[in-house]
Amino acid sequence: MFATYLIGLREGLEATLVVSILVAFLVKSQRRDRLPQVWAGVGLAVVLSVLFGWLIEYTSTSLLARSEDRELFEAVTSVAAVVFVTWMIFWMRKAARTIAGELRGKLTEALAVGSLAVAGMSFLAVIREGLETALIFYSAAQGAAGDSGPLLALIGGIATAVVIGVLLYASALRINLSKFFTWTGALLILVAAGILKYGVHDFQEAGVLPGLNDLAFDITSVLDPSTWYAALLAGMFNITATPSVLEMVAWVAYAVPVLFLFLRKPSTAGKPTAPAATPTPPTTAPTGEATPAGEAAPDTDAAPAGKPAGSDTDRPASAPQRA
Repeated sequence: MFATYLIGLREGLEATLVVSILVAFLVKSQRRDRLPQVWAGVGLAVVLSVLFGWLIEYTSTSLLARSEDRELFEAVTSVAAVVFVTWMIFWMRKAARTIAGELRGKLTEALAVGSLAVAGMSFLAVIREGLETALIFYSAAQGAAGDSGPLLALIGGIATAVVIGVLLYASALRINLSKFFTWTGALLILVAAGILKYGVHDFQEAGVLPGLNDLAFDITSVLDPSTWYAALLAGMFNITATPSVLEMVAWVAYAVPVLFLFLRKPSTAGKPTAPAATPTPPTTAPTGEATPAGEAAPDTDAAPAGKPAGSDTDRPASAPQRA
């Protein structure tokens, strides 16, 4: 259930941040008359997201009669959920610092067009999160038929996100959103790896992929499926005691490189560098010629031009000879 709570919290907070940015911009711009259009767009996006989730569940349970077809459908939705989750995590990391400015710019353009444009802009800003949430939740909650726990966890995560969004809007709470999205992103990558593993298992049960009975290992003596912690690991990250070889290959092949790419520091390549220091102008000899780098400057006691340096005619008779 923690996995579905995390999905609801993460997706809900993204949508809440988008809505709060739009509302704050309208309030500060003295355009409160456009708030009903924003809420209309948000409400329509929520309704369509719920209908999309219901359609996925209805297709799986009612339209597909054969168990092989249901397994194949669940496998395809699992892979699609992994793609959406991966794209969403990396997109949010990249856009977190600029999303407010981009949304304000788009809303400014929508205000110039009219009410329908404002409603459409808020609808598009929220519907993406809603559809992703429905698809990812369905994939993460597979195998929990008849159990209302995952749904309640999802609703709890969304409710928590709404509360955080309201408090952020009211400036009553300040959290480091960069760290929040980093930690939740890393956890969601592990959740997505488990969803992909489950999808591979469904492909094997549907007969599309081989090796259903080729186990990578059997640790039931250590990870008893009947224990609470085994159920917790299976529900969060789909870690089971008897995975197939292909399941583990898929889990590792996804989790390791994606975590590495997500957690590594952004490259500085292409960023402007500090200007190079201005080189020191070369020292000019009395004759007007530049002294080559690395050579000492000429003696300030050098003889005037036309007379050999160190000439005895320029030296008092009592002056000692130079070495």
